[in-house]
Amino acid sequence: MTRFFLLAAASALTLGGLASAQVERVVVGNLEMENIPEIPADVRERLRTYQNVRGAGFQGFLPDGGILISTRFAETSQIHRVDSPLGSRSQLTFYDEPVGGASLRPGGSGEFLFSRDVGGDEYFQLFLFDTETGRVRQLTEAGSRNGSASWSEDGEQLAWYRSTEGDPNWDILVADTDNPANRRVLVEGEGAVFPGDWAQDGSKLAMIRYHSITHSDLFIVDAASGAVNELNPDLDIAYAAHEFEPSGETLLVVTDANADFRRVVRMDVETGEMTPVSPDHGWDVQGMDLSPDGRTLAYVLNAGGVSELHLMDVETGEALEAPDLPVGLVGGMRWDAAGERIGFTLNAATSPSDAWIYTRESGALTRWTMSEVGGLNAETFVEPELISYESFDGLDVPAFVYRPDAEGPHPVIISIHGGPEGQYRPGFSSTYQYWLNELGAAVIAPNVRGSSGYGREYVMMDNVFQREDSVRDIGALLDWIETQPDLDSERVVVFGGSYGGYMVLASMVHYSDRLAGGVNIVGISDFRTFLENTAGYRRDLRRAEYGDERDPDVAAFFEEISPARQAAQITAPLFIIQGLNDPRVPASEAEQILAAVREAGGDPWYLLANDEGHGFRKKSNRDFQREAETLFFRDVFGLDD
Repeated sequence: MTRFFLLAAASALTLGGLASAQVERVVVGNLEMENIPEIPADVRERLRTYQNVRGAGFQGFLPDGGILISTRFAETSQIHRVDSPLGSRSQLTFYDEPVGGASLRPGGSGEFLFSRDVGGDEYFQLFLFDTETGRVRQLTEAGSRNGSASWSEDGEQLAWYRSTEGDPNWDILVADTDNPANRRVLVEGEGAVFPGDWAQDGSKLAMIRYHSITHSDLFIVDAASGAVNELNPDLDIAYAAHEFEPSGETLLVVTDANADFRRVVRMDVETGEMTPVSPDHGWDVQGMDLSPDGRTLAYVLNAGGVSELHLMDVETGEALEAPDLPVGLVGGMRWDAAGERIGFTLNAATSPSDAWIYTRESGALTRWTMSEVGGLNAETFVEPELISYESFDGLDVPAFVYRPDAEGPHPVIISIHGGPEGQYRPGFSSTYQYWLNELGAAVIAPNVRGSSGYGREYVMMDNVFQREDSVRDIGALLDWIETQPDLDSERVVVFGGSYGGYMVLASMVHYSDRLAGGVNIVGISDFRTFLENTAGYRRDLRRAEYGDERDPDVAAFFEEISPARQAAQITAPLFIIQGLNDPRVPASEAEQILAAVREAGGDPWYLLANDEGHGFRKKSNRDFQREAETLFFRDVFGLDD
């Protein structure tokens, strides 16, 4: 590939006319970079093995007995079919862009719905794939953003949300599946609304309006007229997964109503009255699926980050025999049409995602895919240890610690999740395993205050004016590292994306003297400019978490905590990584922190992908990102080449 050089100044976008010194910007295809050295052949070759680890995600049961999975065998993830356990896979979709999952049409046709955007812009379109002919039909209108598609019980109708740039109010659309041109607006929504489950007779469907992780509204919508009835409008609670019971008179709903943790309740769709269904486990129910006959509920518990699959008799409340799963994470759980089998994706710290099926009558647990680990020896993969450490105010903060199987003291990479309401859970990461086995670095993934999975109170601890308390949790983690003889407190890097990228920058503002460096991926560098420039369809959603920049007190607080306004405090080496088409955290956030740190005398590394959005999804781009990160870690950790 031809390489050429461009002299460029990082853009001074917003913060008082910052002007950075000119630096050499290298352009290679769709990638632009500054200060990144040439990648040595040995780095590229060794990383190749880890980057070719694959995972497979269960997508649904085909009517002929096979299953659909999502996996990657080239540049992007696509949909494939598998006809028997550990059988060969057949690729069905072939696109340059990643395909976002598959949802099988009820009724036994074998058709499935999938979504796709362009260049990471998140303007998803919905498509229907006919497995008999291989033909694909687009169901949605170009220029709009579409998602959360929900099939009617007979597969004849499809509901989804549609949003447009700059409009915070989303609509619910419904179309006849075989005649999508007749799509109609069922509900002109207010705020971020999502269609939910349909009643079995197709007369009504549920709808959720999302405000924040701790507050949402639940409605029942008449499928013919669009008339809307809100349930429990006076309650400040959150709703998540939900399904109509066969009568259509009640819903099973995952909610935190009257509890710190989420559980399953039965709700009367006329009165909103709720009665508990699942017991209080002391952890969140993360998902559920009701058998087609409405008699058996499968639900997954998030027990301190690890998944537990439970089955129960809905009528009696009796716990039923459930599979004894390997320790890991369960997702994408679905019953087959007969209610005899449950399919799901299982991912563990030392094993990539694969599709599994549990057959109730026999109790057999069957692995349907065996994803490759790039030729690596899986016995060298490291499992994490769950620890907790005390923060500045006495709060116990949970964290997963991966330690190399070698003599220390080891350099440390603190990997901070995004969200901010996310949660680090110990799933498989070939990147972590590379850091452990090839760089000899320990990895610590903390769930600082504001993380989900630990109850309603914990997730609200970093809201608005408490924002920097979560940064102090990182400071307390640095204190804990100093007490560990096998960890090198002089060689610690913070690493994170999205909100985790903000945490990287804020940690470097406060703790640069204790850090060897930081890697900021699509991170927020100033909350005011972020909220002003993020896509309009999501601006109000983020204000609910971070605060409203139009409020003078909030605006003043944002100025006080802005990493871009405190760039002079960022004295440790910094690597900034960004996708140009990011609708969530715009590229302007990366450009302005780049300019601000340069203005303050720093010299960051910078990587911009012109064909990516909120994170790199194309394999070739991810490969280069990992190669560049490796050079950065080698440099700041003082590792021998």
